[in-house]
Amino acid sequence: MRHAKSGWDDPSLSDHARPLNTLGRAAATAMRGAMLDLGLTPDLVLVSSARRTLQTLHLLEPWDQTPLIEVIDTLYLADLDTLLGVLHTVPETLRSVMLIGHNPGMHELALHMIGGGSSAQINPDTSRLTQGYPTGALCEFTVPGSWAGLSAGSARLQRFLAPRDLADGN
Repeated sequence: MRHAKSGWDDPSLSDHARPLNTLGRAAATAMRGAMLDLGLTPDLVLVSSARRTLQTLHLLEPWDQTPLIEVIDTLYLADLDTLLGVLHTVPETLRSVMLIGHNPGMHELALHMIGGGSSAQINPDTSRLTQGYPTGALCEFTVPGSWAGLSAGSARLQRFLAPRDLADGN
């Protein structure tokens, strides 16, 4: 999941310290409802230490079953290789993981996992994903095999959901 929309109202704040804006808070709340309706509760949440990602996480809570949560500084503005490296270290005993991070890394990771939108996986969600990864959006993947073996094209996109897809999103 990419963090929800953040504000640029206070130029004295560092990028790391930027909070969600009103639209972002509403979008994250709408995404929480959609995730609950879909039964999406991760076993582990890996989240960037940036204020906007932590606020997005907070608005997704409470979960039906409380996941383990790990705040990771290196996820802040992480690139594809960093994101993959973090996923490769996830214990095999965990069946579902949620990353909450930033673009362009999250978009690059999603495209990498589906093999760049290869013809074998073209569907409406894949087509939308190749066009961009908006704030507050969520990709759900099926990852066969091990976390350590995650590589280009090794995952299947189950759904791509953006706040604008929801009646109460933005």
